[in-house]
Amino acid sequence: MHLDQPLSDKEFDELDKFLLSDRTADDCMAMDSLHGYLTALVVGPEEVPLAEWLPHVWGENAEAVPKFKNDKEYERIVGLIARFMNEIAITLEVAPKEYEPLFCEHEWEGKPVLDGEAWAWGFNLGMSLRAEAWEPIHTSNIAPLMRPIYLLGAEEIEEEELVLVDNPVKCHKLTIEIEAAIPEIHKFWLPHRKSAVKTVQRETPKVGRNDECSCGSGKKFKKCCGAESTE
Repeated sequence: MHLDQPLSDKEFDELDKFLLSDRTADDCMAMDSLHGYLTALVVGPEEVPLAEWLPHVWGENAEAVPKFKNDKEYERIVGLIARFMNEIAITLEVAPKEYEPLFCEHEWEGKPVLDGEAWAWGFNLGMSLRAEAWEPIHTSNIAPLMRPIYLLGAEEIEEEELVLVDNPVKCHKLTIEIEAAIPEIHKFWLPHRKSAVKTVQRETPKVGRNDECSCGSGKKFKKCCGAESTE
């Protein structure tokens, strides 16, 4: 199974069915909230290790781990989630204009409307894992692009802001704004993105094999301590 392969419709349905099954916690992410969550992890300022972000997929309770049949099933499901995430990353890297958030759609007064609430909630949760690192975007020139995500996905909003999300049509418009915002958010962080793997810097200069040994013997490193390390 290659990470660069997008999920097939069958695999998408397989993951969707598992996340909604009775083997997962009630607050386990569904596919729309998972897509928002993974998008935040992909576009954000710092890479977050899988071991840190994966538990939140299963639920906010630390003990909310699905009842996997065996190790093979665990690897299968986690592999599908990793590919789902990688699909987002590749799309934003290669063809950002083709990126499409996974929103729910339903009818309201006979018209189809998009509901980005679950997606935005997932995105906000993803940001919370590196809240401090995300701060600069909120005072940047693209700060307004973050507002729809906040209004739809925050656990709480100000009382005066409730009027902005008090009917499905208003939420639909905010949801549409999110889709246009993601490539710009991705572009904002791209030059600053930090890897989860930190480079360990050597505090003392490396000793060359022809340099004088640091032990004080007066011999060349390769004839002294360096010889011991190659025995």
